[in-house]
Amino acid sequence: MKLLLTSAGISNMSIHNALVELLGKPVAKAKALFIPTAIYAIKGGGDIVRRVIRGSLGDPFCELGWKSLGLLELTALPSIKQELWLPMLQETDALLVGGGDCQYLCYWMQRSGLAELLPSLLNKTVYVGLSAGSMIMTSFGITYGNHVFLAEGDKSLILLDFAIHPHLDY
Repeated sequence: MKLLLTSAGISNMSIHNALVELLGKPVAKAKALFIPTAIYAIKGGGDIVRRVIRGSLGDPFCELGWKSLGLLELTALPSIKQELWLPMLQETDALLVGGGDCQYLCYWMQRSGLAELLPSLLNKTVYVGLSAGSMIMTSFGITYGNHVFLAEGDKSLILLDFAIHPHLDY
């Protein structure tokens, strides 16, 4: 699996270099899809999505200079024929999975069918998680303060057996 799990995005050169290494090519030659779903479940979500895409909020993520950047909204996928969105997903080099509400993101990953597809996709596609987008990949999907809560199937995809505590000492 090609995973780059971050707290806040591509916040330094070391993380950027790791991304390039996982991609196997420069960012400028890579196609990315941004999954903003988790952001909509927090206060001001629509505006936050706009700001993340524009690059006016937080560390670089969507505006890294990708060859192309698309949007994949998980809540829409169950109502769309899979043959309309699956090829786009299979042709992408990086899935940029934004932060927000872990439980909401996990629910829509499962409901959309993406969770089932991830293990086969991640042989060639780089999964770049930001906060909740990182946390749902672990078996410890929820952190609060200094406490880590063992995730249940509705709060995490449980693909990795370790905890991530994003925004530590923020």
